[in-house]
Amino acid sequence: MKEPIPESEPSLASDAGPGAADEVSGPSHGLPRRTLGSSGIEVSVFALGSWRTYERISRDAGVAVLKRARASGIDFLEVARYNDETGKAPIPTGYSEVVFGELLRGSGWPRDEVTIAEKLWWEFWPEQTAAGELDASLRRTGLDHVDLLYSDPPPGALPLWEVVAAVGQLIAAGKTRAWGVVNWPGERVAEVGRIAREQGIQLPCAVQLPYNLVQRDWVEGAAMTDALELCGASVVASYVLLGGVLTGKYARGEPGRMSGVLSAPQAEAGKRIVEPLVNLARELGVAPGDLAMAFALANPRVGTVLFGATRPGQIVENLRAVEVVESLSERQLAELRALGA
Repeated sequence: MKEPIPESEPSLASDAGPGAADEVSGPSHGLPRRTLGSSGIEVSVFALGSWRTYERISRDAGVAVLKRARASGIDFLEVARYNDETGKAPIPTGYSEVVFGELLRGSGWPRDEVTIAEKLWWEFWPEQTAAGELDASLRRTGLDHVDLLYSDPPPGALPLWEVVAAVGQLIAAGKTRAWGVVNWPGERVAEVGRIAREQGIQLPCAVQLPYNLVQRDWVEGAAMTDALELCGASVVASYVLLGGVLTGKYARGEPGRMSGVLSAPQAEAGKRIVEPLVNLARELGVAPGDLAMAFALANPRVGTVLFGATRPGQIVENLRAVEVVESLSERQLAELRALGA
C-alpha cells in the first residue's frame, strides 16, 4: 500500500516515557462539539487516530488510552488498514484494524456512544470493490458498520462518478452513515460534490487534510474554500503539530523522527516558525504545542482536530488547547495566525 500522509501524529509528549502526566485527572464532562458538514453527525472537537499506534504499545496501554479519551469527552475515533511495520503482525496488512477492534471492546465503550471513521484506499481495485474492501475492514475490526467513510484519491483509471456511486451504495446498505475524502485537492473535492448532487447521493461531509501553521494552503486556498462551501463539508485537521516540530521539542534537542516524517522544505519552515511560536507561547503563559493546536481549532471550518496518543496523559495534555483557544483575544489570535504567514 502506498504511504499515506500521516493523518494523526504523536501528541505533545509522545517521545517521553511514562510519568506524572498519565495520572493527571482530565475533564470528565464533554468537550465542545461541532457538526461534520451537512451530515448531522456531531462529534467532539478532538478525534483520536490510530495511525500505526496501537500495534506498537501493549493492549493494556491501548485500552487505557481509549478509556481516558472517553472520560475526557472525545467520542470520535478513526481506524484504517495499514501495512505492518513491526515485523510481528500475524497478517501483513490490516492488523491495525484487528487491534483497534480488540481495544474498543476491551475498553467497554458502547458502540452507540462513539463515532468511528474508516478509510477506503482502493489499493486492490478493480479486483476488490469498495464494498469488498469495507467488508474486509469490518470483519477485522468486528464492527457491522462505520459512521464515516473516507475515500483516498482513487486510481486514475477509476472515474469519480463510479467512486460516488459505490459510496452511495454503501450508505444505502447501512455500511456507513456518511462519507468524506482524505488528501484530495480542492478542485477534485468540488468535482465529486457536483457528481454526488447529480446522482442524488449524499455529498461528502468531511475533508481530512494536513493543517498547521506551516501547511495552510490545502485548507485555506481558494479552491478548497469553494469546495467546502459547495459540499457543505467540514475539515478534519490532521498533522496539526507538524510531526512534533511545533511543540518546540526538536529545538530543545529532544530525540524524535522529524527527518523521517517531514520533507526538507517542511522541516526548514517548521524550524523558522518555532522560535516566534515559543516566544508568543511564553508571553501568553501556555505551551507552544497547545498554541499550535489552538490555531487549527480556531478555524470555524474545522470540525475536529485529529491526533494520536500512546499514553492517557497525552490526551489530557492535548485537551488544554481548548482552553487556550477560548482564552485568546482577537489580537492574540491575529498574532498567532501571522506566524509563518
